[in-house]
Amino acid sequence: MSNYVIGIDLGGTNIKSAIFNMDFHIVHERSDPTEASKGPAHVLSRIQGIVQEMLLLEGIDQSSIKCMGMGIPGLLDPEEGLSIFSPNFPGWENIHVVNVMKEHFEFPVFIDNDVRVNMYGEWLFGAGVGYRNLVLITLGTGLGSGIVNDGKVIYGTTSSAGEIGHMNMFREGRPCRCGSSGCLGRYVSAVGMVRTFTEKLEEGRSSVILQWVGDDWTAITAHMISEAYDLGDALAIEVMHETGTILGFGLANVINLLNPEVVIVGGGMSAAGERLLETVRDTVRKHALALASSACEIVQAKLGRQAGMIGAAAYANNKMSL
Repeated sequence: MSNYVIGIDLGGTNIKSAIFNMDFHIVHERSDPTEASKGPAHVLSRIQGIVQEMLLLEGIDQSSIKCMGMGIPGLLDPEEGLSIFSPNFPGWENIHVVNVMKEHFEFPVFIDNDVRVNMYGEWLFGAGVGYRNLVLITLGTGLGSGIVNDGKVIYGTTSSAGEIGHMNMFREGRPCRCGSSGCLGRYVSAVGMVRTFTEKLEEGRSSVILQWVGDDWTAITAHMISEAYDLGDALAIEVMHETGTILGFGLANVINLLNPEVVIVGGGMSAAGERLLETVRDTVRKHALALASSACEIVQAKLGRQAGMIGAAAYANNKMSL
């Protein structure tokens, strides 16, 4: 009897793992350092060890596990179970994740892109419940997205649909790892916002944040910019609004193209909340088509760090029913 499903959210910093019962309530949850620099074999071996430990601690036999889903950053072939390329993982190219897992586990394992499993989580259990047309964006190191259109998740020809973060916003802007430049993600991710902030400091601007970090500008974070914003820091407010404006222009394009009912903003930087979203909504109102934008809400994600784990588990469970 299958009583449980497992969800793994593989991040550049942490591996977030959970066992869920069939009502998708957490039975066991943990987070472990990824240690990505030690290479793909080490990371996959860590995941196997983590899953085995969780099962042991809960006294759950492998035969009670229906399936396991894994959210993996970067480009992949979900049908083949192949991770093609992951930008923040050294040496991670053409890794057959599912085959590696099959050597250790008797239950089926499915993989999908990390942002897409976040989207499954928010769609089925969070801010997207009940919608048939939605876009989830995650703002963290970069900008990722997942798209649901008429109740179906869009994958595209190479399972890479929804790369909104690589929409060109400036003809020749900041260089991007994708090989192009001026990509949206280089400006509106947490990393992008911090870069905008430090570029202004280089121009001689001042901020309360300088009292917090001294000469070590590398210590500046998106969270600090939010805190300085709340203290009325002029530079933090300017940078937050500038970031929100660029994101608003990007989302105006997305709303015109996809006509969603809701855009859900998740990822670490979504913690900025209304400080960021107010400007985003204002820009969308002014620049997207009125009919499409008036039918679309822009909201903060609800599930936080659990979205990827529960989404990966639900994705795998759905695959079993197909």
